[in-house]
Amino acid sequence: MPADVPACARTLAVLEVFAREKRELSVSDVARFLDLADSSCSDLLHTMMKAGYVVRTAKTRRFYPTGKLYAIALDISRNDPLFMASLEMVELLSEKTSESAFCAVLDDGAVKVLATAEGKHPLRYVLRTGERIALHASALGKAVLGSLEDEEMRRQLRIKPLRKVTPNTIIDPKELEENVKQQRQRGWYSVEEEGNDGVQAFGIPLQIGDAKIALSIAGPVERMRKNQANYLSEMQLVAATTRADK
Repeated sequence: MPADVPACARTLAVLEVFAREKRELSVSDVARFLDLADSSCSDLLHTMMKAGYVVRTAKTRRFYPTGKLYAIALDISRNDPLFMASLEMVELLSEKTSESAFCAVLDDGAVKVLATAEGKHPLRYVLRTGERIALHASALGKAVLGSLEDEEMRRQLRIKPLRKVTPNTIIDPKELEENVKQQRQRGWYSVEEEGNDGVQAFGIPLQIGDAKIALSIAGPVERMRKNQANYLSEMQLVAATTRADK
């Protein structure tokens, strides 16, 4: 029977501590959080630093993770067929519209960004791959919600509190449900300054295998309004490439 490797478990625990605390930590900080001796944590952190997974600040002598782990995880995810399909869609959509494009999947009360492509305009909206976005305040989220049965939509909206992100954010569950249903009838979804001031986004739902996903573009309100018809047309054309009959 395979045996546990304590050193491996402690390394993962260190990364989880940094993810939770979201700040630089000293050896003593990490030791306290993990209930370990300072000497053990010092050896562990220095081993991780030598391997390139953490860096130590020159002045405070505190530690913080580098981007190496993220880069490795991203390389692994690039072999995921869902990621590859999403990446091709956002790159094509961004190329056709010059706006930032995103693809996200339903993720237990939120949507997780699968792939992104930055727009070519100097003023553009940016999301990171892996970022989790609120269902109620994004076109990605509303598009996914609209693809669900009504009962499942209500359940997803109860998983997390509906936070007021901007003055335009809808946080009343009944009002939000009605908003999504109205947009479902027209076949596409939008938010205007509901998740970010000055930003408008359009989204449409898709399904690849069993995954409920959404395709979206976002940018400054004025530019999005001006190009709405063209952008929606391009989104539908890109989405059509995922259908089995095409």
